[in-house]
Amino acid sequence: MASSSFNNLSYGTFSQEQLAEDFFESLKKDYSGFSTWYSKKIAENERAYTFRGPKDRLDGFLYLKSESFSEGIIPALPPGKRLKIGTMKINAHGTRLGERFIKKAFDRAINERAEYVYVTVFSKHKSLVKLFLRYGFKWHGYKDGVDGREDVFVKSLTVIEGCPLVDFPRFKLKDKRYFLLAIYPEYHSSFLPESILSNESLNILEDVSHTNSVHKIYISGIPKSKQMRRGDIIVIYRTTDRPGFAKFRSVATSIVVVEEVRQIQSFVAEEDFVKYTKPYSVFTKSELKDYFTNKKKYYIIKFTYNAALASRIIRGKLIEECGITAPRWDLIDLTEDQVRWIADFGGVNEGLIVD
Repeated sequence: MASSSFNNLSYGTFSQEQLAEDFFESLKKDYSGFSTWYSKKIAENERAYTFRGPKDRLDGFLYLKSESFSEGIIPALPPGKRLKIGTMKINAHGTRLGERFIKKAFDRAINERAEYVYVTVFSKHKSLVKLFLRYGFKWHGYKDGVDGREDVFVKSLTVIEGCPLVDFPRFKLKDKRYFLLAIYPEYHSSFLPESILSNESLNILEDVSHTNSVHKIYISGIPKSKQMRRGDIIVIYRTTDRPGFAKFRSVATSIVVVEEVRQIQSFVAEEDFVKYTKPYSVFTKSELKDYFTNKKKYYIIKFTYNAALASRIIRGKLIEECGITAPRWDLIDLTEDQVRWIADFGGVNEGLIVD
């Protein structure tokens, strides 16, 4: 399969060798014409995302298709450009791969200026349906075929409801609070994989939940963290990896949206704290237990990973052109105009920003 790799996630052409893998057996059972359809995609040189886990085993497959018309759906889909999640299957292994696939679908839809994304799925696939509902898909209707009735779910990319999760990946900038949050290099790129710098190795990206997920948890000891509220905007800032070179090697890399902020004492039991933080943070279970026991850091910031800057912005430009000044760049206030400058200069797709 000719492909471009991002750790174990690849994007390349369909291949006959893949079709023979056990991974596709459930799809062949669900859809009597699946093998014929797959062979057609090979002939058409179509491309899809694949994810390979331990021992090079195929664990995920995602095929996306741009459409302007769809047949057989009752009621008919609304007019407009749309993206169809044509095939999405994952072998669940606790690493939030489904969330990573959802983000890939949204990224493409935004890039193609689609008005909505839709998917058809058999109701028996309850975990998959739950995943789609979580990210703002709503039941639209059904589609009958030779293999039975599928439910149709639609995710609008034009409507904003005011919930960071349902609205993801789009976000509003007006009437929010704005922050710059610093993250050390040793955590940054495994935490925010699509914001990896060009001089970093892809080998640091592992098949773990905090890498795959669209949600992230940052554990902070900075009292200012408690000022954050749901829907606030954070610019992520990767600190320098060489002391004395911050002006050129510290960079703004991402824009994220706050889901919630909790204090560590809000967790009654260590088990609850670890369960909440472990899937979305870079820390090991033992490190998290240590945080809980010793209360070294007090604030847990959960946010959605909405936009990686296409062009990282060095500290020098943030000071000289964006007008950011602070004696210590750990967690500082920004203005709406500064965030808009960062989004514009950093090449954030304008389709992600609502206003």
